[in-house]
Amino acid sequence: MLEYDLSGSDLGAVRFAISPVNELAFSLRAWRDPGRFPLQLPWLTATQRAREGLDGDLLVALTNTRLGLPDFLTPRPRTPLERLEDELAVVAATPLDVVRADFAEVHPEGLPGPLRGPTARVLGRIVAELADYWAVALAPWWPRMRAVLEADVVHRGRTTARAGVAAMFADLAPDVTLTGDVVRVQGGSAVLRRRVTAGDGLTLVPTLFTHRTAGPFDPDEAPLLVYLARGTGTVWQPDRTGGPAALATLVGDVRAGLLAALESPASSTELAVRLGVTTSAVNQHLRALRAAGWLTSARHGRSVLYLRSELGDALLAGSTSG
Repeated sequence: MLEYDLSGSDLGAVRFAISPVNELAFSLRAWRDPGRFPLQLPWLTATQRAREGLDGDLLVALTNTRLGLPDFLTPRPRTPLERLEDELAVVAATPLDVVRADFAEVHPEGLPGPLRGPTARVLGRIVAELADYWAVALAPWWPRMRAVLEADVVHRGRTTARAGVAAMFADLAPDVTLTGDVVRVQGGSAVLRRRVTAGDGLTLVPTLFTHRTAGPFDPDEAPLLVYLARGTGTVWQPDRTGGPAALATLVGDVRAGLLAALESPASSTELAVRLGVTTSAVNQHLRALRAAGWLTSARHGRSVLYLRSELGDALLAGSTSG
């Protein structure tokens, strides 16, 4: 069990962040044990050939049979929307004694062959291989992945604003609870407690590559929880279904499809992939639908997320029932 005591901190200091390097590291667990990640099988299948050109032995050796990862591969994001280059620079600058300690924590029985050798050289190989892995296996999917992660953050923010931070934690994951000022993550026999002091805060990071909530091994690491994002199962599935026929007759197939798709927040980039049209065309339709009052929009970082309005809900419901 992992516990974070927030009594020394303002609950308002709980923040969300999206981290490319966390996605990169956590995706290695799906690579190592695909059977535990059925939602990610379409991605594993689509990237199999590209991953064959990588040093898979090195990358998979970064996890263990329990799917643990070295803490230095999952640094706490410093901003709400991190850039991969900046996060890889943080990983590359990890003190070598920390790298060795994290390796020992993940592989207490001894290091796998690919991780043996001078630590500085091994760390350099890891950073270079992670960059190549990103380029061939995650970068092509990142716009849609990021849109789903951003939509999750928007949902959590709305839950907090509407019902409070306790309701947000209750909805976060089945293994997470907030009792009083203590956030508890169930799992494991040992209890790791950490008091979060004022100004330290707790960072919550959604991911598409986990089956349980995770935190750092080291109690001295910055407070961090990584949890499964909502909508993970939709990321790698094409969605070309349109809206109801009656509505499509009125506003066209694309606009009807957009209204049908925007039950949950999404960006124009994600919507373009799902509907099989260009981003510029989607943006034109979204502007028209928003001007008509059928959509709402909210900015999250560099992206604008769209959602059906109450008027849009009523229009779609009437069209479907008719």
